[in-house]
Amino acid sequence: MRAGGSFARQMLLVPVGRLRKADHSVATSTALPGLDPVELRAIEQAATAEPVEQPTPTTIPLLPGERTLDRRIKFALVQACTLSSLLLGMTAIFLAVTRNNPMYGALCLLACITFDGLDGALARKFGVASPFGVQMDSLGDMTSFGVAAPVVVFATLQGTVPTPVLIAACAMVACCAAVRLARFNVSPKDGRFFCGVPTTMAATVLAVTVLLKTTMGSALPAGAMVFGVVLLAIAMVSSFPYAKLAKVVKLPPTLFLLPLVGLVWNTQVTFGLLVLVYLLSGPIIWARQRKATARIA
Repeated sequence: MRAGGSFARQMLLVPVGRLRKADHSVATSTALPGLDPVELRAIEQAATAEPVEQPTPTTIPLLPGERTLDRRIKFALVQACTLSSLLLGMTAIFLAVTRNNPMYGALCLLACITFDGLDGALARKFGVASPFGVQMDSLGDMTSFGVAAPVVVFATLQGTVPTPVLIAACAMVACCAAVRLARFNVSPKDGRFFCGVPTTMAATVLAVTVLLKTTMGSALPAGAMVFGVVLLAIAMVSSFPYAKLAKVVKLPPTLFLLPLVGLVWNTQVTFGLLVLVYLLSGPIIWARQRKATARIA
């Protein structure tokens, strides 16, 4: 017991300086079994080292690159467009919940879409695109297209279908819009196609549908409109490729003649058919891509 107590004292209380005076005792002493001089010196250095100060976290600049007055003004203009879209979306919600004419909420949504396209175009033109702008754009899109759009639809169709069904359909739009925006932020970008229907396109379809219903009446039963809302929500989170607008406008001009004639003949039916064709184009493009890939393999 006495030898064991002496061993414990030597392990815990032996000064490091004393070990340093006689290196040969460290190497050959039986009081510190299992430790060689290299390990002991490492322990010494760790015990006597000065504490390292952790760097103080700094705020990440909202505008990367050169921060001149000109670039700051351009950056502020871009963010003003994003905030305008967000505020217009909030206005659409307030108009809907106060039981105003849903047409005004739909017009606010169309204005949101305009500002949403404008902020990205200005950011690229001015060279002030930034990660902060990307996050702001997503938050604005969620407010305007993920929340305001289904609220306006709910106010438009309320009383025409069972309320629980309508709530479920509109909530599905909000949830799918959130998933769509989050997936877009973390996914690699494709210059030709969208992965799933973009929230901007879905909000455009919903806003125009509300406008047509409030100004011309409804050519479709309310149940069919609710089914269309659910279909749009599913299309947003699908993996089907949908052509971007820049690719659509490059189609031969003759292809646009038939839709123009149809809009003059019956606006609502033609608009519904155009939306259906666009939704079906995703699965068709996906099937063609799969077929081409299988042929190459």
